[in-house]
Amino acid sequence: MKNIKHYILLMAVMAIVPISCSEDYLETKPLDKVSSDATWADGALSEAFVYGVYSHLNYGGFEEEGLASLTDEAMFTHSGRGINVITEGTLSPTGTGNTNIIPQWDELFSAIRQANIAIAELPEATFDNGDLRDRLLGESYFLRAYYYHQVVRFYGGAPIIDQPYGLDDDYSVARSTYEECINFIISDLDQAITLLEGKGETPGRASNLSAMGLKSRVLLYAASDLRDGPTVSSQSSAHGSYSDLGLVAYTAGDRTSRWNAAKTASKALLDATTGYKLDLTTPVSPEEGEANYIALSMGGGSGAADAAAHSDILFERTHSALYTVENDWPLGGIHQGINNGPNGYHNWAGNTPIQQLVDDYEMMDGSKFDWDNPDHASAPYTDRDPRFYATILYDGADWKPRPSDVVSIDPYDQIQTGTYDDGSGGTIPGVDTRSSSIENWNGSRSGYYVRKFIDPDPSLPDNISNAQLVPWPFIRYTEIALNYVEACLETDDEAEALLWLNRIRYRAGMPAISATGSELVELYRNERRIELAYEEHRYFDARRWLIAPETLGRGIKVIKVTATLKTGATPHVPYRYDPEVYDYTYNVVDNTENETRTWEDKMYFMPISRDEINRNELLVQNPGY
Repeated sequence: MKNIKHYILLMAVMAIVPISCSEDYLETKPLDKVSSDATWADGALSEAFVYGVYSHLNYGGFEEEGLASLTDEAMFTHSGRGINVITEGTLSPTGTGNTNIIPQWDELFSAIRQANIAIAELPEATFDNGDLRDRLLGESYFLRAYYYHQVVRFYGGAPIIDQPYGLDDDYSVARSTYEECINFIISDLDQAITLLEGKGETPGRASNLSAMGLKSRVLLYAASDLRDGPTVSSQSSAHGSYSDLGLVAYTAGDRTSRWNAAKTASKALLDATTGYKLDLTTPVSPEEGEANYIALSMGGGSGAADAAAHSDILFERTHSALYTVENDWPLGGIHQGINNGPNGYHNWAGNTPIQQLVDDYEMMDGSKFDWDNPDHASAPYTDRDPRFYATILYDGADWKPRPSDVVSIDPYDQIQTGTYDDGSGGTIPGVDTRSSSIENWNGSRSGYYVRKFIDPDPSLPDNISNAQLVPWPFIRYTEIALNYVEACLETDDEAEALLWLNRIRYRAGMPAISATGSELVELYRNERRIELAYEEHRYFDARRWLIAPETLGRGIKVIKVTATLKTGATPHVPYRYDPEVYDYTYNVVDNTENETRTWEDKMYFMPISRDEINRNELLVQNPGY
């Protein structure tokens, strides 16, 4: 009652006292928002808006679940994430499976909308710094191109939206053809290249080199088998579910000119800058080859590797130790070791290598690894391509110091993924297996762990209290060199292809190759597979080459390692790898515990979700399935 009386008195006073303030009194500004006019009148605020467009890149390829686990590189250890929906071919517009690995249609178009706003507003921005305005505009063109290239390579042709829509606009836009989308992307990249020329390079932000690199990739994909209508129609039913082939491929035109365009774009980038140690004329030592590849995977983000390798990255997702993990849940690149490391280090064994990838690493002399070769089969991890040791943790591999509560089991800091004779008629399960006494549910199902992208610095334990600073390489100079090799092979320029292919091999400590014809093509494809492992290329390469059925569709092979005590030998307690004391056998077996992989040609593309189809009725014409 007292409050009511005060309220009545206040109203009475307000009725008597004349209001003498100006009308601006009612035009207050919210404290938690910035107006559009204010944003584009201030260079720092405009920059902050463009940073928001970058934010849709998320962690890059460092999400907990990786694209590698949808390929013949890896398998994801933990069930129930919808990965099998994709790898078993049961996905559909109403069930697209895991949504963390594949960028979703609506997420990509949300990013495109923000880029469109920046592209529309920046030319009229009123802040004084013209160089900053051009840089932000160039970055926005690049980002729109990047997000559209993601849409196109996962889903095919999409509606071309080049301006921000208002509330009263018609949102029903038909899908453009694949060719129209490629032309649109290339136009944006050409704009970015011009606007970013001379603007310098900042880690995590686009440069003219980033745009040149992406242009190389987009044109390479556009020239590939999957995107050539006549080729794919004669070789595969990959496009059979589309009533309009033009949505996912070129239906006419000179394919040779497309390969030449990819070749020219790739060479332009190679001439514009240099990568990391690609001027060699002979192979480095195996030890240096391994160190070089570790440095490349660290991208300058580790104190235990050559920081100069950062020069190979053209566009990256940076990471900071200052990042605060929401709810204490360690996902993303700053905790790559937790996500993927061995359970014997209290890690989660997320995306573990499978045997098919391991088998594709050559021997040091350049020959193929062969299980039918007794020497290879008895010591499969000896004398392999140095990149193998920099990429994969295998039984007996040396690794970082064990946590204090695991030292008593393994004081030698060696990966244990086998079963070992205890000398008394029993066996000892490896501490990094699913029979381990340390968090067995996080043990590898494949017998391997990934090493690539995990900081090897022994002073940096992989736990929630430590954050590694390794960047994610969206685009690398070496990728563009491989793009150039492929375009050279497709335009009958084998000498140039061999020159660049062998430069990459020399850096890794591998011998030169001198093959020709189809043999050279196969060696190139394997070289690309090994060099770019776990970098989100295999998913697309297997599709665009139309080799998905015999690669991605092979199922999952894993290794079973057994150590038997030699006659008269004394077992190591605690166990350690020792071929002088134990005889080791290696058996390759099928694994279907989490998924039974198959291949359906509809899997060449991702379906557009039913929700998106319902939002835009014109998508019903060709939803992709």
